[in-house]
Amino acid sequence: MELSVQNQGVFVSRHIGPDEGQIRDMLKTVGAESLDALARKTVPASIRLKAPLELPAFENEHRFLQEARALALENRILKSHIGQGYYGTVTPGVILRNVLENPGWYTAYTPYQAEIAQGRLEALVNFQTVVMDLTGMEIANASLLDEGTAAAEAMTMLFALRENDSATAFFASKRCHPQTIDVLRTRAEPLGIELRIGDENEIAAQAPSDVFGMLLQYPDTFGNAADYATLVQKAHAAGIKVAVATDLLSLLLLASPGSFGADIAVGSAQRFGVPMGFGGPHAAFFATKDAFKRQMPGRIIGVSVDSHGHRAYRMSLQTREQHIRRDKATSNICTSQVLLAVMAGFYAVYHGPQGLKHIATRTHGLARALDKGLASLGSRQGNAAFFDTVQIPLPNAAVQAKVREEALAVGRNLRYNEDNSVCVTVDETSTLEDVAGIVGIFAAAMGKAKPSLADAGTWAAGLSLAWPAALVRKDAVLTHPVFNSHRSETEMLRYIKSLENKDLSLTASMIALGSCTMKLNATAEMIPVTWPEMGNLHPFAPADQTKGYQRMFTELERDLAAITGFPGVSLQPNAGSQGEYAGLMVIRAYHKSRGQGAREVCLIPQSAHGTNPATAVMAGFKVVVVACDAKGNIDLADLKKQAELHKNDLAALMATYPSTHGVFEEGIKEVCEVVHANGGQVYMDGANMNAQVGLCSPGSIGADVCHLNLHKTFCIPHGGGGPGMGPICVAAHLKPFLPGHAVVKTGGEKAIHAVSSAPWGSASILAISWAYIRMMGGRNLTRATEVAILNANYMMKRLESHYPVLYVGSNGTVAHEMILDCRKFKQSAGIEVEDIAKRLMDYGFHAPTVSFPVAGTLMVEPTESESQPEMDRFCDALIAIRKEIAAIEDGQADKQDNVLKNSPHTAAHALADEWKHPYGREQAVYPLAWVKANKFWPAVGRLNAAYGDKNLVCACPPIEAYT
Repeated sequence: MELSVQNQGVFVSRHIGPDEGQIRDMLKTVGAESLDALARKTVPASIRLKAPLELPAFENEHRFLQEARALALENRILKSHIGQGYYGTVTPGVILRNVLENPGWYTAYTPYQAEIAQGRLEALVNFQTVVMDLTGMEIANASLLDEGTAAAEAMTMLFALRENDSATAFFASKRCHPQTIDVLRTRAEPLGIELRIGDENEIAAQAPSDVFGMLLQYPDTFGNAADYATLVQKAHAAGIKVAVATDLLSLLLLASPGSFGADIAVGSAQRFGVPMGFGGPHAAFFATKDAFKRQMPGRIIGVSVDSHGHRAYRMSLQTREQHIRRDKATSNICTSQVLLAVMAGFYAVYHGPQGLKHIATRTHGLARALDKGLASLGSRQGNAAFFDTVQIPLPNAAVQAKVREEALAVGRNLRYNEDNSVCVTVDETSTLEDVAGIVGIFAAAMGKAKPSLADAGTWAAGLSLAWPAALVRKDAVLTHPVFNSHRSETEMLRYIKSLENKDLSLTASMIALGSCTMKLNATAEMIPVTWPEMGNLHPFAPADQTKGYQRMFTELERDLAAITGFPGVSLQPNAGSQGEYAGLMVIRAYHKSRGQGAREVCLIPQSAHGTNPATAVMAGFKVVVVACDAKGNIDLADLKKQAELHKNDLAALMATYPSTHGVFEEGIKEVCEVVHANGGQVYMDGANMNAQVGLCSPGSIGADVCHLNLHKTFCIPHGGGGPGMGPICVAAHLKPFLPGHAVVKTGGEKAIHAVSSAPWGSASILAISWAYIRMMGGRNLTRATEVAILNANYMMKRLESHYPVLYVGSNGTVAHEMILDCRKFKQSAGIEVEDIAKRLMDYGFHAPTVSFPVAGTLMVEPTESESQPEMDRFCDALIAIRKEIAAIEDGQADKQDNVLKNSPHTAAHALADEWKHPYGREQAVYPLAWVKANKFWPAVGRLNAAYGDKNLVCACPPIEAYT
């Protein structure tokens, strides 16, 4: 036996599902000699890359993790007292290990298929209940992307609700977080909203008739907590609705925004157990009055009933969302922050109201002790009432610089303001030692003796809440049993596990969702995310403390630029929807810079994802729909007609490539040329980038900008509906306009304002995509694309004689996904596509994408990570379901009472004493032999959608509902 001391390059074989023998067998099935031959048959020669994708790689996972560890150690973790919306927090170990680090939670998809998503739906109802209770509002959604974009969504919602069309100004307090104001500036301009920044007391006194809404910060960015009751009354009297950006932990002690009349409450739940992560991901929250529920952005989880009359959860009021209402949607939000909302909800469940109140009172007590310590130095801070942050005025910049020098010397980051004041924030992780150390910094800067820990104990003695009565919370919160039943780790662990067991994730079976790319999220990619050096950094920490992150950003930007063929990259957009928005705003800024600001028409193909038209409207464009031809391609004749008709005001075309119909359109280069010839720019939606990497690129095709869904192509897990990342890559002429940031310098020299609260969006999960690319390298990334195309074509061959494949390319192949036509079954057997989706649950599978982009169809995408045996099981299930439909068509099965109409079948249903159906129990729950060996049981029967919308309940149901 020959011995070798060389490292084995194994990561690619871990990531790509089929082995060499399976690949050969599938190539034979599809009639191709090799992966390259199939790719050449599928991808038009005119757009194929002329040279291979060359990227460096650590093909061995162990070696890569050593490199990643070295990079992480380049970050320096100082004790953060910066605050400003980001805080130190303790993630309970039971939540860290069993949720954040658990693929059973992080590999699930958005809960559209509610019957196999009851666990996270319940967890999200817990989150909504926490938000509603603490904010004092009547309804809350299941999370948004970050506090800044939540505030921007509040602004646009109030704009839509305004009764006076001539009121086009929105007021934001100058005491709001600067990153929030920056995002507001971005969102306001294209909608024709005049953003005014100033003193809220002055605007209330003036009561201007042209202001439709205002945003207050409570407590404000400098720490002061003001009584806003009178101000809100005055605003309402003037026809101005009020949004309040607030802090959940402070609301354990402070009067809620709802109690003083706020119309909307927004903020971040980050400090409920979610690491700072150099900016994210974190779950933002959005709560409002019940009267506004149909205008509220984001997803709402509601209580409904299933087909057996049992309580069940589902996503409610979906007709508000972009995938249905398109350009009329309340928002373009597609991905939210489900995994982080689940964590925040569990944090509240674990601590309960008493535990949370203890954390809040301890945090406030430390702030009070700090205030007394600073006072002992003769330094009076400026906040009349405060929760966790004190603001210390200093005489000049020189003294501020001395404080900074002393703070850095002892390993602490403070917040240094333009008026020479310094803000200091304490949090759950702070101690009396920290209080003594902070006061010591100011003492040293003033040339005074540093205090001792005993001094800090003296300052903390005998403290009590000293706010005005109007600021003190008087009502009880989190009284529901779920927040009062899981104090021990044993109970909490079992509760988390009980919910996890109700959900189908990639740990159970493949999730073949077209346009969603549910591929492997490798453990080696996930490991660095929860390292302290990655998780405990404040996004506004000084640059010399974040060198590891900066190197990672540089390498990732370099690699994404090579993959897309574009020289400019922004990592700021923290979702695909935000990437779309950022891309269009960059195009808008480019046109304006050339004196062509009147270009406001955006062409969008009929087949586009609903996010496209919703985003275009948000970016201030007028949507003009371009027809598709019989083969599902963009109708070139109609495109030319529309482009020429709007040549004087054409801004952009939004196109997905390969198309949402699952084919590489032959005419894509001509499409780009037509748009350019008429003065427009081409935005390429990166939803289907998994079929491009290494074979072609948006830049070589002729596009000007694209966004990338890192949570699809580049392995960030979907998290049950978020987090995601949507960076944009742009051509050279658009690079100057890449997004900037109000706090940290980013973007080009003519940067648009920020699109996300943090400079690099959800920075910590960028490590996942960086890891994936570094462990694959250019050659293996290309191979992954080729295998994704092979897997899709293999499944097409297995299924095409049972389900018509709606669209194929000119050579009879599909790209990385296909559309199965199920429309004829409604007439032949009374079977809807939804029935097939629900029946798949009985076989242990999540349905493919239902009725998108064509109603009555299934869009199937296997990705490169699924092996041939797993794809065979999925195909066997669909073929068996087709036979079940045939039995109805032939009259062998009842048209109403059959296995499809009654699916999914629960264990309780199958084991009931009485069985009234004409088919057997075994056919219902064990339709194929292999299902019995690894049965996944849906937690509930089919959901009653209409009931849930008509009887909307978005909080934990009363205890009576559990009996």
